Amino acid sequence: MATPLTADRLVAALRAEGLVVHEVRDWRHHNRNAKGAWGPVNGVMLHHTVTSGTPFSVDLCYDGHPGLPGPLCHGVIDKKGEVWMVGNGRANHAGGGDPKVLAAVVAEDFGDRPPPTHEHEGSVGSVDGNAHFYGFECVNLGDGEDPWPAVQVASMAKAAAALCRAHQWSAKSVIGHLEWSDEKSDPKGVPVAMPDMRAKVAARLKGQPGASAVPAPPKRALVPDAALEKRMAALEKRLTALESRVT
Repeated sequence: MATPLTADRLVAALRAEGLVVHEVRDWRHHNRNAKGAWGPVNGVMLHHTVTSGTPFSVDLCYDGHPGLPGPLCHGVIDKKGEVWMVGNGRANHAGGGDPKVLAAVVAEDFGDRPPPTHEHEGSVGSVDGNAHFYGFECVNLGDGEDPWPAVQVASMAKAAAALCRAHQWSAKSVIGHLEWSDEKSDPKGVPVAMPDMRAKVAARLKGQPGASAVPAPPKRALVPDAALEKRMAALEKRLTALESRVT
């Protein structure tokens, strides 16, 4: 269990992990806190948007729709791997899920997958996931055919790792919506299979934040002053010789 990160700490954690982060409208004060609890937080949940296009997807996740007001997550991860912050606090993304899954996430004691879920939003035995999980919606149609660019998949792992690192959680605090609710299938696709995603998060957590960033080019060694003077003298002689030929 943990106290939710402030907006500043959330953005700082994501950027420290090497992510490009955009702040959308009044996201820092945009939440559903008036409708229910936010925290203690226990993990990170990944989703697909069932949409295409970054502007539309970001606006939808910020505003929501008549049947489900926004924010619909905390951040949207587009196909370029950039993160768009749309909510800070309780968000309508997880809904109801299985308490056995929540217990396994809190304990971080499962194998490749948490125990199978048998609950969903509105079922008698479900618990409120919106109080306990950060949520990232990832732009994808969710039809099993829309591709998952490698840079987007990498950013999903980075975003999850950033929050795990901030809260000192392991990769077993990261689940997909399909592992929470028996009515959900997201995120859908082989590249985002959750056991593999958790392996990517675990690998990142073994290193330093942003460790996979492109390394800076090596510094060029400076030529010692004496050697530089010799080269300049030789160049002057060559120029003098050329000038004499021209004249």
